[in-house]
Amino acid sequence: MRLLTTTALASAIAVPVLAADPELTVFDWAGFEEPSIFQSYVDKHGDSPTYAFYGDDDEAFQKIASGFKADVVHPCSQMVGKYRDAGLIEPWDTSKIPNFDKIAPEFLASETIRDDEGVWFIPTDWGATAIAYNTETVPAEDVSTLQVFVDPKYQGRTSLPDSSDDVWALAYLATGTTDWTDVTDEQFAAAADWLRQAHQNVAAYWADPSEQAQLMASGAVDIAWSWNDGVVYLQADNYPVGFQRAPKEGSSTFFCGYINMKDGPGSEDKAYDFINAWLEPSAGKALLDTIGYGHTSTEAMATIADEPAVKDGLSEVDAPILAQTPNDPAQREKQLAEFEKIKAGF
Repeated sequence: MRLLTTTALASAIAVPVLAADPELTVFDWAGFEEPSIFQSYVDKHGDSPTYAFYGDDDEAFQKIASGFKADVVHPCSQMVGKYRDAGLIEPWDTSKIPNFDKIAPEFLASETIRDDEGVWFIPTDWGATAIAYNTETVPAEDVSTLQVFVDPKYQGRTSLPDSSDDVWALAYLATGTTDWTDVTDEQFAAAADWLRQAHQNVAAYWADPSEQAQLMASGAVDIAWSWNDGVVYLQADNYPVGFQRAPKEGSSTFFCGYINMKDGPGSEDKAYDFINAWLEPSAGKALLDTIGYGHTSTEAMATIADEPAVKDGLSEVDAPILAQTPNDPAQREKQLAEFEKIKAGF
């Protein structure tokens, strides 16, 4: 069974739960410690880095800002500006990253990621967020729309991520907004109202993909707003799961990568060895098999283009897409505060 790859303990405390190479500490989402993804690092140094785990991006930032020391951290793109504004990171030297030019240009398009001062973020992985559902209990027509999350028929049968970014992507899409880089007050209010309705149907907010998969596998919920990996875990356990990426209002995509912490305690050379291992073409297959995500390297994606998991979960769809790219930090903080109120019943 693959559903227990992430534990509540690992996501709740920022301590090295996988102590290995003491000269490189990676602060990451649980599951990404799979050595096959960065195999050349292991081949060169004889061991994996030391890993510490977190459950969501905001938790990770708070722990780093409070003094937890790591060499590299794995946020998603919308968090990069927050780390940079806080003075916690430094640019990567791309002359030390031979495969940097193989990263698809769209992942580097934001000035938050690359500007005149340098490259602040190395994008490595990306995925889709869409409707995971029990194909035996939920008719396909019900998940043809995101309004399934506010349908009284499914009261107490849905699960949403305990992630402000993902729930707001859902709420914006459900209310007709497909670009969150320029949200009006009216669009924000409409999305907040919808999210309050969706909250009434929620049995539980999931903290990580394994928890979401467990909620569905146990029969506690039938529908979830899900990343790729939760679906991969369910498929591995032969759970009857569908992944609807083309409801009429659309679905979202996200991408994540690594930042270089200022004054990290370990070896800077090993930080570059780690990133270079991640950007090798062979990492594409390992990432897909382990997590279910796509790779930002065009060469890595070319090696897995014919994989069923790519065609089913990462291919283009005929529906609107909200790209979870870097957005206004003030707007993101506003969304985070409102989400906390909604979860509390206000």
